[in-house]
Amino acid sequence: MSYHELFVSQSNVFSGFQKPFEKADYVILGVPFDVTSTYRTGARFGPNTIRQASVNIETYSFRTGIEIEDLQLHDLGDLDISRNTNKTLERLELVIKDLIEAGKTPVTIGGEHTITLGIMKGLGDKTSKTAIVSFDAHLDLRNEFLGLKLSHTTFIRRINEEVKPAKIIEVGTRAVCREELNYAKKAGIEFFTAQQIRSEGAEQIVKKLKERLAKYESLYLSVDMDVLDPAYAPAVQNPEPEGLEMHTLLDILCGICDNRVIGFDVGEVAPHYDHGISAIQAARTIFEVLCCMEKSRKP
Repeated sequence: MSYHELFVSQSNVFSGFQKPFEKADYVILGVPFDVTSTYRTGARFGPNTIRQASVNIETYSFRTGIEIEDLQLHDLGDLDISRNTNKTLERLELVIKDLIEAGKTPVTIGGEHTITLGIMKGLGDKTSKTAIVSFDAHLDLRNEFLGLKLSHTTFIRRINEEVKPAKIIEVGTRAVCREELNYAKKAGIEFFTAQQIRSEGAEQIVKKLKERLAKYESLYLSVDMDVLDPAYAPAVQNPEPEGLEMHTLLDILCGICDNRVIGFDVGEVAPHYDHGISAIQAARTIFEVLCCMEKSRKP
């Protein structure tokens, strides 16, 4: 081993524990992209701020009894982005395809939520058998917004039309327009509102989600941090009142996370709007989902 390998390391690796790519089960990929943001910008700074938070919080999960340090985890770095949304999503699609072909589970840190479209395309043939569960304050089912048909307000509709996954379910919904409600009904896209979650409780919501997801071969999880109430995650691009509490989000996420999960993403943190709180919540969310995935894969 050379001295540069022995004494020098990249300082901003997610979790601080870097395993060789060849041995990794999970690969972290940052996508610092927020070109279509419609209210507050800054999610392009999210990936590295979340990495920084991840190095400075404890890594043991009481939910699972698993320590992040024990996972085979590799941080690939950040995608080279373009100001052109389509080009960025095309690059992301190609990288995700590479990771899937290499037998890795992609863990993507945004960036704006539009990136999920590129990820889903990168999953290839798997998508037709995959149910997507998106945790988000918004349905993101508009056909067009501010003159754009491809943006963080329309990407779920584009996924439904272009990728055609087996199922789409949205969780934490509380900010919609009539157009989106009509489209959701027509397209068979189910959603659980934040109000419903508070009324019925996380345990009951997990039970209903498991029933709806039981028949699908694989699952993909997507988390927009604005699903949380701004009291818990103020630094998001489109904050909405009456959101979920952090423990409720994790209880539901971990409740449905099993060995069918083929990847997940966390995004929409715009770190300049707080003093690191939202990035810490995002890092903890990634930790807990990773540990739940790891636990579900063990005999």
